[in-house]
Amino acid sequence: MSEKSLSIEALPGIDSASEISHVLSYDRQKASLTVDQKIPDEQASQKHVTHPGEAPDGGLRAWLVVFARVHVPSIEQLLTSSDCSAALVMFSTIGFLLSWGIFQAYYEEHLLLHTSPSTIAWIGSTQYALACLPSLATGRMFDLGYFKIPFFAASSVLVACTFLTAECTQFWQFFLTQGVGVGMCCGIMFSPVVVIVSHWFSKRRGLALSLTTVGTALGSIVFPVVAQNLIPLIGFKWTVRVFGFILMATLGAANILLKRRLPPVNVRGGLFNLKAFHNKAYTTYCISGIIILLGLYTELTYLSVSAVAIGVSEDFSFYILAIANAASALRVTFGLMSDKIGAINTMAVLTAITGIATTVWPFAKNESQLIAIAAIYGFSLGAYVSLYSAPLVAMGQMEDAGRRVGMFMSLVAFGGVAGPPISGAISTATGGFIATGYYSGGCIIFGVALLLVARYLHLGRLWGKF
Repeated sequence: MSEKSLSIEALPGIDSASEISHVLSYDRQKASLTVDQKIPDEQASQKHVTHPGEAPDGGLRAWLVVFARVHVPSIEQLLTSSDCSAALVMFSTIGFLLSWGIFQAYYEEHLLLHTSPSTIAWIGSTQYALACLPSLATGRMFDLGYFKIPFFAASSVLVACTFLTAECTQFWQFFLTQGVGVGMCCGIMFSPVVVIVSHWFSKRRGLALSLTTVGTALGSIVFPVVAQNLIPLIGFKWTVRVFGFILMATLGAANILLKRRLPPVNVRGGLFNLKAFHNKAYTTYCISGIIILLGLYTELTYLSVSAVAIGVSEDFSFYILAIANAASALRVTFGLMSDKIGAINTMAVLTAITGIATTVWPFAKNESQLIAIAAIYGFSLGAYVSLYSAPLVAMGQMEDAGRRVGMFMSLVAFGGVAGPPISGAISTATGGFIATGYYSGGCIIFGVALLLVARYLHLGRLWGKF
């Protein structure tokens, strides 16, 4: 079978065969330049890239995209031979955002005493939403080749907003700098990095994405622990400034090292490709994502607050958040599972456990029970966070993957922005978190059911690897 026919069969879905052939023809012309000129050190690798339509699924340069290491044969080759660790970006963006619980608790107890918890939660939910919403634009820009400049601009603004957060004293100031500013910048950087990893891996994509999101787990551990230890010593303002310096270092390295593999391709459809929704599996998957996001981060947002409510010390409540995030570091095992049984199959099982943990979380009566539930929640949460993009990439052409992931991220943002405030409002109205747990856990489990529907629509049968 010819190379061309293999590539077409591997990319089923949205556009016609003639369009795929056109893209592949263009890619082969670019391959002779990009592979031979830009990857001279790959000669030593047994898994050499022969054309952009074929992911190497390993080799030195592919794994350097995932891990925070750089191979530089000589100083002169620094700008062309080094790759960014996507894990650094995940540490600085999603890892930082998932530490919102420490801010929620501190604002409720100290800085915003006269503001309701549900109102404060709008800051965190806006961060979650804006981490997804810009993906509609950034995914399309990435496909067209516009990546380095937006990434650098977002990195600079994120660091500036973090330093400005230390100077805020009123709700609207926190909302603009931390909610809008930090959230938007994280969104601009996050989505393209997911696609870059998918450039380099196909059969082992699940493992690579899981290893990448270990950076998320590390960030969501480091920031709460740093806050817990530094706030009593140097105060809240200087602790947030330390966060700024950490982000300056990690994002500075990411800007120097980040690199894509495939050349940009201007596929048809514009910013928002409505043809993608002709794929019923893709549409159902997007709806599932919105519903899951309505409840996914509720426990993470209110975990520290609920800990204090049952008698856990305020100091230790931050560590419970770190424990939940530390458990999610085991998500690398989900990548291995995904490569064996499929991403949706893995996500469905583990995300259902997340829903159950969210439902029972308010029934914890002491510190030990809360730690156990938080660990189970954090562990299972890692499956959806690390693997959600793998089915999206498989639902169409690789050349259009950035836009497809971007559309999904922008849609699920509506679930992310509404979820924590709705949960906070329920908690305020009922005087506890039990009803909140039922609402959030129910949303997650219903979303899992839709994941299975999306799998059926894609495979055309009730069971299979996907």
